[in-house]
Amino acid sequence: MQLSKTIVVEKLKETIKAVSPILAIVLLLCFSIAPISPGILMVFLIGAVYLIAGMLLFSIGVELSMTQMGERVGTAMTKSKNVFLMIVLSFILGFIITISEPDLQVLAQQVPSIPNIVIILAVAAGVGALLMFASLRMLIKVPLSYMLLGFYILVFLLSMFVPADFWAIAFDSGGVTTGPMTVPFIMALGVGISAIRSDERAADDSFGLVALCSVGPILSVLILGMLYHPSQTEHISNSIPDIDNTVELWRLFSSAFPVYIKEMAVSLLPIVLFFGIFQLIVRDIKKRDLIRILAGLIYTYVGLVLFLTGVNVGFMPAGNYLGKTIAGLPYSWVIVPIGMVIGYFIVLAEPAVFVLTKQVEEMTASAVSAKAMRRSLSIGVSLSLGIAMLRVLTGISIMWFMVPGYLIALLLTFFVPKLFTAIAFDSGGVASGPMTATFLLPFAMGACQVSGGNIITDAFGVIAMVAMTPLITIQMMGLVFRLKEKQRHREVSGQLYTAIEAFGDMEIIEL
Repeated sequence: MQLSKTIVVEKLKETIKAVSPILAIVLLLCFSIAPISPGILMVFLIGAVYLIAGMLLFSIGVELSMTQMGERVGTAMTKSKNVFLMIVLSFILGFIITISEPDLQVLAQQVPSIPNIVIILAVAAGVGALLMFASLRMLIKVPLSYMLLGFYILVFLLSMFVPADFWAIAFDSGGVTTGPMTVPFIMALGVGISAIRSDERAADDSFGLVALCSVGPILSVLILGMLYHPSQTEHISNSIPDIDNTVELWRLFSSAFPVYIKEMAVSLLPIVLFFGIFQLIVRDIKKRDLIRILAGLIYTYVGLVLFLTGVNVGFMPAGNYLGKTIAGLPYSWVIVPIGMVIGYFIVLAEPAVFVLTKQVEEMTASAVSAKAMRRSLSIGVSLSLGIAMLRVLTGISIMWFMVPGYLIALLLTFFVPKLFTAIAFDSGGVASGPMTATFLLPFAMGACQVSGGNIITDAFGVIAMVAMTPLITIQMMGLVFRLKEKQRHREVSGQLYTAIEAFGDMEIIEL
């Protein structure tokens, strides 16, 4: 299968544009207030090359495969008109896609006292359960705001019975599950289901699946908190590579390749098998489309292997080291504005952000532009990183921000257009992806270690903060949009009234 040169060039420009700001910020810090060894710098730069190549291939692969698969499965599920089948398939899909999520595996490796597989399976079950509710919501047309309000009330009630040092991990798990694998498939699934409906609200209801799926992991991990009690241990510290020559540099990356080649193969296998069985049963895909999907899966696989190698080998150690260095300065408070600047730009490097912003622009006929979406996401993540760094320095409980933050976000759902509510809560999920888990979390951990804080309660929670603030900023954008629409309507009504009056005066003069 041949790809258009224009598409490849366009994707490459998008990728470089997204990654360049964070590279510039890190390099500026390295050559000013946070000097690092040449070896670590080289590892970071080579990791950036892998990251760019991985994002390029991934974005192409998703467009060819995951989006197509999700829409076809969603359409077929709804056409069957078998509610029980929809419920079962929704759970299976949510479960197997979450297991393949790369940033969930990154988070699981950094949580002490709980086996990785336990966290991964619990989170996958949570996503599967909430995807069932999300699919049913679209069919029976329950307002998204009602379901979000109910589930988040349940979250905060359940947190009262869970140890305080487990709160941050639970909210972080809700953020990492909606990443580069989950978002394209789940959003396309929503489009496929909504395509069966003929009412005018169908397109709006295609958003919101990601939002609900983000709640499931929080609930399931809070339940785990009643069984496990994590404590601060040494193994969650990220190792800093000591590179003396180019041979060691090559070994560092070459040794990581087999790990991620195997990891991504195991992760993608359930999805491939599921779609293969689905195709054998349904048989509604032409040979040419099937070849495109298979080619897209290969692009996705190679892209994720390169991406994970780049961020885990290159970005994670650099983030940890920079966090330690900046927090160790006499003026350690500077980590707050630095975190805000990093947050503003790093969200643009999240692979799933490309998928969401593009799909929102297409589904809203450019009424909500991708540019406006990215700007709102950047502002939200910038604020969240500033608060997260403040927590690292002061040790303030995450609940002082989670409770009022979600209260504001949920109250806004009753005043903004329903489409903006669904987009906002979807945005919170996609903003907290692999870049957050592999750069910002190690950055916070390094700063927390130097400042003498508790890593479990103070460093964890960065992902949760990143996932929360876009809920407010995107809905504020929706509120402004509604006010402008009302103002425009008043202006048009006023002009029409003036024209009618003028027409009436003309008739009187003629008489």
